[in-house]
Amino acid sequence: MVAPPSSNPARTALALAVLVGATLAAYLNSFSGAFVFDDQSAILENTSIRQLWPPGSLLSPPIAAGVRGRPLANLSFACNYAAGGLDVRGYHVGNLLIHTLAVLALFGVIRRTLLLPALRERFGRDASLLALSAAGLWALDPVATNVVDYLSQRVEALMGLCYLATLYGFIRSTQSASRWWPVATVTACALGMASKEVMVTAPVMTLLFDRTFVAGSIRAAWRQRGRLHLALAATWLVLTTCMLDARLADRGVGYALGVSSFDYALTECRAVLIYLRLALWPHPLVFDYGWDFVGGIAAAAPWAVALGLLLATAALALRRRPMLGFLGAWFFVILSPSSSVVPIIQQPTAENRMYLPLVAMIALLVIGLYRIFGRRTLLAWPVVAVALGVATWQRNFDYRTDVALWTDTIAKRPENARAHNNLGGALLRDHRVPEAIVQFESALRLKSAYPEADNNLGAALIQSGRPADALAPLAAALRLKPDFADAHYNLGQAQFQTGALPAAIASFERALELQPHQAMTHNNLGVALLAAGRVADAIAHDQAAVQLDPGFATAHYNLGNAFAQAGHSAEAMAQFETALGLDPDFVEAHNNLGSMLVNAGRMPEAIAHFEAALRVRPDYMQARRNLAAARQRTAAAP
Repeated sequence: MVAPPSSNPARTALALAVLVGATLAAYLNSFSGAFVFDDQSAILENTSIRQLWPPGSLLSPPIAAGVRGRPLANLSFACNYAAGGLDVRGYHVGNLLIHTLAVLALFGVIRRTLLLPALRERFGRDASLLALSAAGLWALDPVATNVVDYLSQRVEALMGLCYLATLYGFIRSTQSASRWWPVATVTACALGMASKEVMVTAPVMTLLFDRTFVAGSIRAAWRQRGRLHLALAATWLVLTTCMLDARLADRGVGYALGVSSFDYALTECRAVLIYLRLALWPHPLVFDYGWDFVGGIAAAAPWAVALGLLLATAALALRRRPMLGFLGAWFFVILSPSSSVVPIIQQPTAENRMYLPLVAMIALLVIGLYRIFGRRTLLAWPVVAVALGVATWQRNFDYRTDVALWTDTIAKRPENARAHNNLGGALLRDHRVPEAIVQFESALRLKSAYPEADNNLGAALIQSGRPADALAPLAAALRLKPDFADAHYNLGQAQFQTGALPAAIASFERALELQPHQAMTHNNLGVALLAAGRVADAIAHDQAAVQLDPGFATAHYNLGNAFAQAGHSAEAMAQFETALGLDPDFVEAHNNLGSMLVNAGRMPEAIAHFEAALRVRPDYMQARRNLAAARQRTAAAP
């Protein structure tokens, strides 16, 4: 057992306070940042987070959510939802809290490592300052904004926290006779396995840490702490269980998905060197690199040779200078699950993967320069930390809206078709339809076989009042992706608006076959069925819509119309009243309820609803005519 390091509680507490304060200051302007990109599926459309109990749904979120097989992350989102619904600020606070805890864990890992017998003589005097410098630089490095500001990357932040907590717990277990530290170490490792698949490397790196800094050899580490290392390896069973449920292929991860392992490996040679460059100079930061695969051996050769030399150097250092080699292993081993031969076709390059590997680069820089130049290097790091903090503060502004984020991405990667498509989607949500159409068309020029962009272009053309023009891109989307539920839905809208009623009904029905729990699709199918005279069927789908989404005012309104056409006046009026309770300015509901009240002889109430509709929309001629008729009948009454 290694003797515990001597400590100065006051100095340690001050260092921790500085880290917390600096991290909070750098991200103070991030709390109002928007939900962007995968946040839509991971949070906004993730119905499994809407309740904490019973926990069954938390373990089986929608496949598209990106947290399937990552139950700890999904649970954390559910806790956010329970505390504040979909208030984006709560999710940002959650991400920042996790990052801050990871920073504190890193401080503890570095400080206690430098105070181990193998390093104490060289670094023990300034262990706390070195740990403060390294942890502070990591906390403030703008590379981390892709994890802290991008809410769905909480999976990476949680995994990073659990990874560092595992290592910290292991170090403490070598210094204490308490059984709780081994238990805490294995627990942290298991929780990490339930956060993200990269945690698979944690038992390996913990054993390597033991060999490098504590035991001196793998054999000695196994002899002294074999049971603990076995227990850590046993947490792979947690990961295996999670991955069996993860449906990785649906997330674009795995083989036979259109990209070979060899081509992916060639691309990752370039990606890893991009990560190294960003570790040394974090600019420019790119939110999404798109589907930029290296085209063949010749194009990848410079990257492959450079990476091969780095890997050989790290392997040699691990053998001859183990402490230096450990940092190289940390960088390459942690990157290996995502940057090797298992294709991740949607994101061959992603800055969030640098979150933990960045630790090795910063530690090498801080401790290496201290080793060469001595204590005077400690004076430089606060200046560097301030510069990084300012860069992080500025980067946070790019996340304030999805329009700002995708505009920044296109400025840096104009050839990224996905960025153009997603900027178009953001503009469409902001009702900037002509600008959105331009972006969708740009995406299709860059990538002709792009069903998502075809679908979005069709949706934008429908919103611009050009449903006939929308038919062609929507048909193209379905030729490329026949089971594309959104495209079937949008095609149904275009067909309905161009008068092709039977075709519209068929499209909506197909969309529901693919996604049966979409309230909007049930609602629009109900409208089409009512127009086709199939009143009973319309009522059934409208009822399904309001059951799926009780707060859907338009669905209640359409159900009221269906009930009215079926002659169920009381039920119709009840639905119109529900719609108005949800949306008091719903002018069509005021008008239709007013008309039913006229038929029921309740003139004062009818007049009140017609007047309410006209206060919201003075040019609503149908309500104006109905109001005039109601007043005339009232005046003519005996």
